[in-house]
Amino acid sequence: MYTLLIEHAVNDFGAWKRSFDSDPADRAGSGVVSYRVFRPVDDSQRVLIELDFAEREQAESMLDTLRTRVWSGPGRPASLDGSPDARIVESVEARIF
Repeated sequence: MYTLLIEHAVNDFGAWKRSFDSDPADRAGSGVVSYRVFRPVDDSQRVLIELDFAEREQAESMLDTLRTRVWSGPGRPASLDGSPDARIVESVEARIF
């Protein structure tokens, strides 16, 4: 399992969430098998997202799509503040208690 971890500042969470829900990067069509959205309890102007993929190449392709088509250019959501931080990680262990 590969996860694309994204963190970025937003200036309007409601507007950002509407943009996220409109799915401009086609999550399902890009291989996302599950995702989670977080907001730090001490910073309501930040968003953390985890997008899970079965294949590393899918995660890399999604990151490229986000960087070139969603986070830049005329289609960039006005609710984004600054440049998102993103990295791909590989799951090496998981445990449920």
